[in-house]
Amino acid sequence: MTDKLENYRSAATPLPAAYQLWPLYGAGLENMGKDGRPIDVPLPVYRPDELLIRHDACGLCFSDIKVIAQGQNHPRILRDMQKEPIVLGHEISMTVIGVGKDLQGQYEVGDRLTLETDILVKGKSLAYGYWFQGGLSQYSLIGPDIYASDLGNNLIKVRKDKGYAEIALTEPWACVVAAYALEYRSGLKNGGATWILGAGGDKPFTISTGFDSVSHPGRLLLTNVPEPFANWLRTRAKELGIEVMEVPDVSTPPVEFVDDIVVLGADADLVEKVSPRLDQFGVMAIMADAPFSRKVSVDVGRVHYHRWLYIGNQGNDIAGAYKDVPARSNLKPGGKVWFVGAGGPMGRMHVQRAIDFSNPPSTIVCTDVSDMRLGELCDAFASDAKAKGIEFICLNPMNKADYEVKMSALKQKGFDDIVVLAPVAPVIADAATYLAPHGVMNVFAGVPRGTMVDLDLSETYLSNTRVIGHSASLMSDFELVLEKTNSGELSPNRSLAAIGSLTAAKDGLQAVKDAALAGKVVIYPNIKEMPLTRLEELKEKMPTVYAKLNAHGEWTNEAEEEFLRLMLP
Repeated sequence: MTDKLENYRSAATPLPAAYQLWPLYGAGLENMGKDGRPIDVPLPVYRPDELLIRHDACGLCFSDIKVIAQGQNHPRILRDMQKEPIVLGHEISMTVIGVGKDLQGQYEVGDRLTLETDILVKGKSLAYGYWFQGGLSQYSLIGPDIYASDLGNNLIKVRKDKGYAEIALTEPWACVVAAYALEYRSGLKNGGATWILGAGGDKPFTISTGFDSVSHPGRLLLTNVPEPFANWLRTRAKELGIEVMEVPDVSTPPVEFVDDIVVLGADADLVEKVSPRLDQFGVMAIMADAPFSRKVSVDVGRVHYHRWLYIGNQGNDIAGAYKDVPARSNLKPGGKVWFVGAGGPMGRMHVQRAIDFSNPPSTIVCTDVSDMRLGELCDAFASDAKAKGIEFICLNPMNKADYEVKMSALKQKGFDDIVVLAPVAPVIADAATYLAPHGVMNVFAGVPRGTMVDLDLSETYLSNTRVIGHSASLMSDFELVLEKTNSGELSPNRSLAAIGSLTAAKDGLQAVKDAALAGKVVIYPNIKEMPLTRLEELKEKMPTVYAKLNAHGEWTNEAEEEFLRLMLP
């Protein structure tokens, strides 16, 4: 006799007339749902060009908390939430339940899917769980905006033998993978706008590449550039057909944004004045050999979201600032890495990746202000690190005496990589002081645009350090995570800390907000009602499920199978 789990997996269960979802009407968890519960809505009828899908699992993310905190003021909320509430949930595992006639042959009932959640439609960046109804709902429709977006098909077919939670956690894992594959320009932007400003530097400056017939800016802005270099630039620009614009007052440039800013000297006031003119993916190159007189206030929110990059060089060739020390995003093999705020769900993923990395660092330092989260992190990964010959150190900054002694010793040579997972400006500022020469600090935490941090930008050219950041992902990142998951190289299930039914989503979001868990929360929208439950609680509440966790007490696909046998209606 076919059991209910097999029927569920094959999408053979009868469809309901109505289903449940969590609408969010504005800022605050009190504006989620009605009377503290999800609402019932009619099951939609799918058009010929649509799929009806079932949400099987949905991971909860701190990005969801940002939407709940900001409500209508969140930059990705593009409609009136009171009139058209949104449904959160972008870490998704789904199954095709119905196929419109135009899509037959491309999709079948029972197909398993996930999706690249950032969806570009007519040049506008939309997203699943923001514009499109997200995973905190039992069912939804998928239309051409998603499977035929500006970038192609955002849907990704997955193997049917993979776990639902395992696939839902593909999205956060893709963000982790993407953080180590960031690429930055190695020259002035071809066809872009470059602004060169004098700041006391009087070297015989030049540009050996990227200002020639092969590649060059389309527009050149000049401010107080030493006359010999300015004359060379004007002559070369005329030969190349580059528009030249003189800018006597830096507060009123003739264009709003530029792609490259080159400052000839170490003038902190000038750098702060002109930095806001950097466009997305903008680069500021500082040409100097003397240190700044003070630290420079840098918008790390835009380093993260706009991918700004500050570079420098002590020589006289501007091209050298770009190409001599390219911004490295992957961890240095055999180096020392520090994960700041490592105890949370994303921190655990970064640490797991570092250990599993084919050329891992020799030393991993994890810090977190929660003894509970730090303890669980160490319990989960210390033995794995030891097996790889990695020195694995866990420290709590709140234990000041021990922390200061051990960190001061580590600071002597510095860290080759620092990954910041705590969105706190003073923490970012302090971490930067621990960079070794040629070290890279990755601001993974999504600090708001306008978050200013004082950094010693002298280090960009005196020690060749770099500060980078970003936490989004591309389709290629999803595909890489799925490839590693399918091969067994990666186990996303290790990130899971708690589970629950759709009705538990509100408590799950509160737990994410409160940083109450060391790992991820995954909601199963189509099971019987179940409160938010930590995995360790399963020992008493669901002993047959607990028995199928691995030796570390971590989620497995076998545990999920037993769980669904018990919890499917």
